[in-house]
Order: sequence, then structure tokens, then C-alpha cells
Amino acid sequence: MTAKSRSISTTRQYFGTDGIRGRVGRPPITPDFVLRLGMAAGRILAERFEDPAVLIGKDTRVSGYMLEAALEAGFSSAGVNVVLAGPMPTPAIAYLAKTLRMSAGVVISASHNPFEDNGIKFFDGQGEKLADAVELEIEAALDGPLVCADPQMLGKARRLNDAAGRYIEFCKSTFPQHLSLRGLRLVVDTAHGAAYHVAADVFHELGAEVIPMGHQPDGFNINKDVGATAPNAMVELVKQLGADYGVALDGDGDRIVMCDRQGRVFNGDELLFAIVKQRAKQMGVTALGGVVGTLMSNLALEQAVENMGLEFRRAKVGDRYVLEMLKETGWLCGGESSGHILCLDRHTTGDGIVSALQVLAAVVQAEQTLAQYISELSLFPQVLVNVALTQDQMQRWQKDQGFLTSQKQAQDQLGKAGRMLVRASGTEPLVRVMVESSSAETAQTTAEALAQRLSSI
Repeated sequence: MTAKSRSISTTRQYFGTDGIRGRVGRPPITPDFVLRLGMAAGRILAERFEDPAVLIGKDTRVSGYMLEAALEAGFSSAGVNVVLAGPMPTPAIAYLAKTLRMSAGVVISASHNPFEDNGIKFFDGQGEKLADAVELEIEAALDGPLVCADPQMLGKARRLNDAAGRYIEFCKSTFPQHLSLRGLRLVVDTAHGAAYHVAADVFHELGAEVIPMGHQPDGFNINKDVGATAPNAMVELVKQLGADYGVALDGDGDRIVMCDRQGRVFNGDELLFAIVKQRAKQMGVTALGGVVGTLMSNLALEQAVENMGLEFRRAKVGDRYVLEMLKETGWLCGGESSGHILCLDRHTTGDGIVSALQVLAAVVQAEQTLAQYISELSLFPQVLVNVALTQDQMQRWQKDQGFLTSQKQAQDQLGKAGRMLVRASGTEPLVRVMVESSSAETAQTTAEALAQRLSSI
């Protein structure tokens, strides 16, 4: 996509690493801004497509009603037809936008954040995250005049009533036809989020006995003490019921955490390794090529992947950057320790349900438990501390000489037995301090000392 007569800045004002996100009622997550966002994005689509149409989905936040209406009005006023899917996981909108030949897909969600937050994510017509250049075009259009289309050119809106069924069948199609989940008892935690009405059905229809939890959204309880960012409730239920595994998604269904009957929690690095190991056996090391992680990926994952004869590369934090590197290399598998996992031979974007199915297929086929299957991977202790900073602190922390000195001293002390990473969040006013070491105590004390120093700048 290219702009016609707009001056395109290279500086982002609204878009972060995963769309636009913030607290509802505060700029930019206000109905008037979202209306303008729909008009701006719609104007660009109307310039490029003869009969533009956009698919809109959302998670279960109460603010979704308001923002959905504003987006619908914005797109319609720009002459773009709108298809409303209702509450659906983010990866479902990516899939449906592609299969329905939409011009774009839009998700109203703040992912793992509490209900007070919300956000807007865009996908292109191929089900991939919108390119940086197109996001910048939308920002440029937002700064210009936005005029309603002539009455005869206004877009129409309709509901997609079978969205859930379409997506359930897609997820099932990513699981090997010759395998089933019969004999497995699964706790499936959907975080009172967008997957509340689809995830359990996927696993059940593949043969598993499913105990759902976090499946009663009320608009306010999304991610509250449940889901991938709060797996303790799932762990306790798995142990209480003697289930084989627990599967926890986040509020928009694009990330995953799992646990076994002993209560061991498996993060994204471990689940990615299980998938890669199975793919390498199926396809061969040469065909698979390599694996993409991020700057946050555990050093042990890198070493284990290389021990398999595969190359390992690190992208910037954010699944969009993992995807970019996968496309550059032609590789298929990558992900983040947070649970965003990409299997490009199955989907165009990270999908928690699809990722869980790939892990379960690996252990079912191997007739091993997940712990047995990934026994050669032993993660280094890794401590992550989020430090909330003021706007002024966010602007100057990277140049603070005292903190830079503390960072260098910490890395010198870690030596080759560990590493550290300090980075700003792409979606929140936070700086994330990660320390990894062969010693858990060293990782903890180093991270806490850096976080304390950072908060005092």
C-alpha cells in the first residue's frame, strides 16, 4: 500500500508493537478517537479496494460494545462495508479475514490487560499483522481532514452468525487426522475472554474430556485471577481433579500456558521447544531450518535448539517481529516465552488453541508426558520485573548515566553464566528488567537491584 497525497511520518504517535492500546475513556481509547480511526483506516481501504469490507471482532470487555459501534460508524462513513463477528479470539479474526476475502480484519482487545483497558489491532486481508508502513499511513490520515462519504457510497453492516463454528473447524484441522485426544482429561481456562465459547469445543470434539474454567465472562472479569497470565487457579484445579493437562489462554486467545497433573507450569519457550522437536522429527532439520525467538527467550532454549542442529535467531520482543524474521528466513516456527507461538504451517499468526493442539499432538504421538518429551530442555532461572515510570522518567531512563553504570556492573557480575535485558514496553508506561542466570538467587537479587535503581532516576 502507498499513500496518495499524504505526508507520511516515520514516527508513531498511536500504534505500539501490538496495535493501539490504553485505558478506556482516556485518549486514545475514546469513542470519538475510535470513530476517527475507523474513518481514517476506511479511507485508505476505500482508495485501494473496489468494494472494501472489514471484519470486526472483539473480546469480552464491557467497553467492546462502545468501541465496536464507533468503529462500525467510522468504517461505514468512509464507504467500507462491515462484518461483525462478535466476541472471537484475535487469531480467529485473522483466519476469518483471510478466508472470507476481507480487505482487513480488526480486533477490539487489550489482550492480557485488565478490563479497564482496551485496544485496536489490525490484520490485512491475508490474516497477517498490518505492516508498519500501513499503520503510519493510518496515523497520517488521522491528522488530516476526514469527510463522510456521499450517502450513496456509505458502507453497510451485517453480522457473521457462524463465526464460532467456522473457527472451531479450522482449529481442529490443524491437529493430525490420524490422532485423537481420547483418554486425555483437560482443564481449559479461557480467562473469561474471547475464546470462552470456542476453546472447550475444539478439544472436546477431538476426543478429550474437557473441564472448562474462566468461561463465564461478565464484561469485567476478563483475565482476573485466571488465564495465561494467572495460571495458579488452573494448576490447582488440574491437581484437584487429577486432569492430565491444563491449557490456559489469555483474554484474546493468542497466547498459551500449560501445566501437567503434577502442577508444573510450561511457558512459551518450553511449549515452542516441544513443537519444534516434533516438527524436526516429521520434516527433518534441513527442511525446518531454524527457530526464531526474541530477546527474552531463555538461553537454554537457544542451546537446546542448536543442539538439534537448528539455527536460532532472536527478534525484537513482540510477535509481529518474530513473524517478520520468520518470513525473512523462510522458517516456520517461532515464539515468545510469554506464550505467543507461531506455526506458519498452521496459521498466519499466533494462536493459543492451535499451539496447544500442536503440543498435545507431539506428546500423544510420542506416548510420553510433556515433561518427558522436553526433558533435554532445562530453563535457566529468569526473573522479570516490571517497573512503572512517569512520563518524564520514560523519556530519560535510557540516558541516565547512573543507571547505565549499574547495568554494566550487573552484566560484569553475571559474566558468561547469565544475561540481562532492559527494555521499554511497547504497550504500557513500563520498563521491563529481565535477568537470567544459572543461579536463581543471583537472577532475583540482580533484577531487584536494577529495578530499584531504575525507579529512583
